[in-house]
Amino acid sequence: MATAKKLPSGSYRCQIYDYTDDKGKKHYKSFTAKTKKEAEHMATAYKLDNVDTSKNLDIKLEDSMLNYCAMKSNILSPTTLVNYKRLIYNAFEGYLRLPLSKFTPDLVQRWVNAYAVGRSPKTVKNAYGFLYAVLKAYYPNMHINISLPQRIKPRLYVPTDADIKAIIEYCKEKDRDMLIAVYLAAFGTLRRSKVCALTAEDVEGSIIHINKALVYTESKDWTVKTTKTTSSTRDIDMPDYIIKELPTTGRLVNLNPNQITHRFAKILRDLEIQSFRFHDLRHYAASMMHAIGVPDVYIMQRGGWASDGTLKNIYRGVMDDYNERFTSKVLEHIKNISHEISHK
Repeated sequence: MATAKKLPSGSYRCQIYDYTDDKGKKHYKSFTAKTKKEAEHMATAYKLDNVDTSKNLDIKLEDSMLNYCAMKSNILSPTTLVNYKRLIYNAFEGYLRLPLSKFTPDLVQRWVNAYAVGRSPKTVKNAYGFLYAVLKAYYPNMHINISLPQRIKPRLYVPTDADIKAIIEYCKEKDRDMLIAVYLAAFGTLRRSKVCALTAEDVEGSIIHINKALVYTESKDWTVKTTKTTSSTRDIDMPDYIIKELPTTGRLVNLNPNQITHRFAKILRDLEIQSFRFHDLRHYAASMMHAIGVPDVYIMQRGGWASDGTLKNIYRGVMDDYNERFTSKVLEHIKNISHEISHK
């Protein structure tokens, strides 16, 4: 895909090939924007919207998927590109050499049916989403009406206050990097990628500025990129005692996301705590705030959620200790009502 170049005015211009006229002269389409990324996005969008489908029907699925990734290389996140390229050879084996003209709704439905065996509905949905995006990019007139596996409501384990206290005490003694990582996830609602990208320069007083993530790239290394969504870019206010624990120079946590996952699993095994993901510390943070009466709008802002959909469907699991507390409160209220009735 063409790369945008900076103009003397400070704007960016991206030029892409459009067509060749009868005299053999090549014509290019030009897109100008305030930022490099925006100019490249406009060029990519034009290219995808003006594909000559008559020439694309003979393109093999493998080639169209690789081309799609190349056209979106400056738009999609590195992690998304890595996952897409992994899907090409893991999810579509046996279909890669087929031309796009063979992909009728019936064929796509049969692929979904076969791929769904032994896989979660979310896995199937993600793979189909990639296939659909590619088909619509190169075959925009195709109408697809596919039935996907019914979504299964996740059964999430929400860590308790006791779990968090035990983990923190363990990390204080044995793993300072993980101590800070747990603080940032359980009390700051941060994902692994955000935790690993933070540096001392992102800390200002009691505020931590969240504006980047450490992600895995196609070249099989870790690199710092901007956050995927605008809601993920935010400021988090943390207690002074946690701020004092943070390094004053360099990275706050000298680990990558995979190392956090492995170390966290070991901590839970050592403590004999029920296995759960490091990401579930976000469940703890959201559930804890919800349980003590914090308004959803604030939980969304602190956690970087753009809407309350995720909050309602996933992050409102109630921790066992809060559940017991509220259950006792309800039962006590019912008991008082019954007692008043019996004495009338």
